Amino acid sequence: METQEAVAGALMGSHEEKPAKKDKKASQKEQQPCKNRMEQIFGFTIEDFRSWQSLVTLLNRPMDPASLGIFRFLFGMLMAIDITQERGLSHLDWKYLDGAPVCRFPLFNFLQPLPLDWMYFVYLVMFLGAVGIMLGCFYRLSCLMFLSTYWYIFFLDKTTWNNHSYLYGLIGFQLTLMDGNRYWSIDGLRKPHIRNAHVPLWNYTVLRAQIFIVYFIAGIKKLDADWVEGYSMSYLAHHWLFDPFKLILPVELVSLLVVHGGGLILDLTAGYLLFFDATRPYAFFFVSYFHCMNSQLFSIGMFPYTMLATSPLFCYTDWPRRFFTHFPDFLKPILPTTSLDIKSSSSCVYGEVQRGTECQGTAPVKKSFKLRHKMGAIFTIVYIMEQLFMPYSHFITQGYNNWTNGLYGYSWDMMVHARSHQHVKITYKDGKTGEIGYLNPGVFTQSRRWKDHGDMLKQYATCLNHLLPRYNITDPEIYFDIWVSINDRFQQRIFDPREDIVKAEWSPFRPNPWLMPLLVDLSPWRTKFQEIEGTLDNQTEIVFIADFPGLHLENFVSEDLGNTTIQVLQGQVNVEIVEEKKNYTLKKGEQTQVPAGAYHKVYTVSDGPSCYMYIYVNTTEAELQENFTKLLEIQERVRNGTETEPLPPELQPLLSADEGSEVNATDPVVRLFLKRQRRMKEVKKRREAGILERFDRFVTKKYYTIRRGFLMTAIAMRNLAVGLPPVEQLTREVAYANMKGPQNDDHQDEALKDEVGHSEL
Repeated sequence: METQEAVAGALMGSHEEKPAKKDKKASQKEQQPCKNRMEQIFGFTIEDFRSWQSLVTLLNRPMDPASLGIFRFLFGMLMAIDITQERGLSHLDWKYLDGAPVCRFPLFNFLQPLPLDWMYFVYLVMFLGAVGIMLGCFYRLSCLMFLSTYWYIFFLDKTTWNNHSYLYGLIGFQLTLMDGNRYWSIDGLRKPHIRNAHVPLWNYTVLRAQIFIVYFIAGIKKLDADWVEGYSMSYLAHHWLFDPFKLILPVELVSLLVVHGGGLILDLTAGYLLFFDATRPYAFFFVSYFHCMNSQLFSIGMFPYTMLATSPLFCYTDWPRRFFTHFPDFLKPILPTTSLDIKSSSSCVYGEVQRGTECQGTAPVKKSFKLRHKMGAIFTIVYIMEQLFMPYSHFITQGYNNWTNGLYGYSWDMMVHARSHQHVKITYKDGKTGEIGYLNPGVFTQSRRWKDHGDMLKQYATCLNHLLPRYNITDPEIYFDIWVSINDRFQQRIFDPREDIVKAEWSPFRPNPWLMPLLVDLSPWRTKFQEIEGTLDNQTEIVFIADFPGLHLENFVSEDLGNTTIQVLQGQVNVEIVEEKKNYTLKKGEQTQVPAGAYHKVYTVSDGPSCYMYIYVNTTEAELQENFTKLLEIQERVRNGTETEPLPPELQPLLSADEGSEVNATDPVVRLFLKRQRRMKEVKKRREAGILERFDRFVTKKYYTIRRGFLMTAIAMRNLAVGLPPVEQLTREVAYANMKGPQNDDHQDEALKDEVGHSEL
């Protein structure tokens, strides 16, 4: 809702030529006593809510269409870009693998992707709809084209769900019902009677309420103890974006105060600060800074820019007219109009004006409601109530409740939970022969999110049950043993490993009986974890485990991990060394060493959960790092001229720094050392690149990404129109579409993450 302008906007004549600054101030001073305090701050009064008639009048009050038109343009443009990237147009053939045996995770099991060429057609319709929204061309049709295809893609794959994808669909739905084509649109050129015409206030109310809910509910969700205590996103403080804060604060306080404290305060207050005139400039600064940081911290596509585009919705609705008056006259034919001659619209409610005897203000006293006015008011109320209810509807969708609340993607619990998986085992049992075997956790699927959600686990098990008979496994039983740590807690099971998930019951309206409870009583141990980790050297690693009574962990220690020890922190366990056929019973404080290159089992034999930790050293990595250090010292001595002994033949490649030296190296350690050095040099060069070089690299990457999407779409449309060409021709066309730019070497950054610290988290 508007503030002072909102009341003035109720009048047809409120958008006439603005008076000079002096006259305007005098006019405002004269009218100020007419408004009570609430009206001055909020733009409405209690009287606007005391009857259905007054509420309909308020929500259908005529408003300037300029701000809505600019938002429509920006949203359509960002969605058109998003379709080629996060929606997946550029890698559609890799995503859907036409005809391949792939397990999928739709919201409704009957939803399946179309053949690949038709999926490209669906994306083309969605793209044309987004462009139509941006241009305001055949606006309703464009909205329906975008909306129908977007929600189809959205429901088709739960593993790609996130909050901002859900938000895009909601905004698209809202715009479909709004008069977003009244300003700076092609429809305005086609239909002069709608050009520069009023829009009802509820158009702005719904959008503003939606953005307010996104911020505020996200803040409410962050009141969770894990976020407040700094466990949810503790890794973010190590990102280079927070380096300025680390100049005055230790990294622990940066995580607690800046990452978690700052995120909580901003989400809770952003909606309020954007609403009021006095605080809006400050809100713009902090919100913009926040979203610009997010664009660098996370790979979340257009979301930061979409949220930036929503901020001006909270300004006075005529801000574009004032903004574009500062541009040169020769640009005016292509820029939005700055004219204040706004037409009346049948979408709004107008009234005759009656002068008060005690006030020089005005008030509408006679209205004529149409069905569309009442429906607009009803939609506004119902939609806002529904959006406030959905984040707390978990008592309905109980089957979706795991360790996060509710169906992922509509609760605005953004970044509240950080998970790490230590152990994933899929066991199958042949129902006819009883034969037991194990499956690769990534078999028949491109996703990893199924490991965290019971509904997806059920879908995955059902899919495996249908596919495994192809490999002579009859009536398979599928068992999952998945260990997860949420927000730096113990690694623990999330699902009961004794339950055959194929036959397990699951309903969206009942709790999962095979979901293991989160051991929240053990949360205080996290402080102890930090103390224990602080006593370790750089080569020693540690994993904290908690298990339920009556269950056991079967684990294999790699030959690379020497000196692996199990130490009990709480409860009692029995450690069985399988090959040696030995058993060791351990109580709190006791430990034993387990052999490398062999299986062992850890049984929880205490009445309550057991807690223990693995302490190990990657001896292979430690030895490799030691060799690297020696090679680096030799290389430095050679360069400084202090090396007096001639180098043996296997070390001769150290003298050459060119790329071919690693190929010529006969010693595998030397070859790996030189390869690592070259990669580190490349990463350093990329990180120290200037702004122009970074921008050129960014544009080149985006160009080839978008280019591939459009070329593959053109190939698919040709296939649908005239049929498939010869295989040789199709191969050449796809190879041409796959062509990448000379600077497109992002795979190098991926390969270096483990070698040179973090890149982008």
